[in-house]
Amino acid sequence: MGDLSAVARDLAPTGTLRAAVNLGNPVLAHGTPAEPGGVTVDLARETAARLDLPVELVCFDAARKSFEALTSGAADLGFLAIEPARAAEVAFTAPYVVIEGGYVVADGSPFEAPSDVDRPGVRIGVKQGSAYDLYLTRTLRQATIVRGEDGVTAFETEGLEVAAGIRQPLTAYAAAHPGTRVLPGRFMEIRQAVATTPDRRPETIVFLGELVEELKASGFVADALRRAGQDATVAPPA
Repeated sequence: MGDLSAVARDLAPTGTLRAAVNLGNPVLAHGTPAEPGGVTVDLARETAARLDLPVELVCFDAARKSFEALTSGAADLGFLAIEPARAAEVAFTAPYVVIEGGYVVADGSPFEAPSDVDRPGVRIGVKQGSAYDLYLTRTLRQATIVRGEDGVTAFETEGLEVAAGIRQPLTAYAAAHPGTRVLPGRFMEIRQAVATTPDRRPETIVFLGELVEELKASGFVADALRRAGQDATVAPPA
């Protein structure tokens, strides 16, 4: 990747790589702000190590807050799902991991597949500003989105017909809440990528993209997911 000193200065002008970590997505990160872990934490630390920089992990509980930290200049690096609504304000690498968006419904619900839920009168709880909120906002035609701090919380407190979310935590939720079930299949594929702001030098964007491809190919991403106890799929080569 050549001389990386210019990349380091461009990506981390303060001299410390400030990485926004979303603890609200358990597939990508876990723990506390004082002791975070997970694949995004490993990616942030590896990026800093390659650039010979110290790293500061700036932790949030929602993707929208990570996005805001990145676009406001409070963070240099982020880990976000690729979505058109974000693409104008951040520069994405190719995805490093792919996770599924799914639905939870009550056992007595008539819905059998994700394609069944887009009907008049159906209310779907989502986490505000999440990738699936953005996706459903632009794709649903008849169902209504109910935004909150968490999709399943809105599902419970407001008696909604459906909750949307990431498959792994939805599966855990249904297992802990008799009377609910996860619909088979997915309504979207969530492509998680490394992100920075688009005003970076071209060499910086290229560095991040090449690093992600190397870490996928070498098994780094797969190992990080395994250590975190997550079964998400490593994204294919770009």
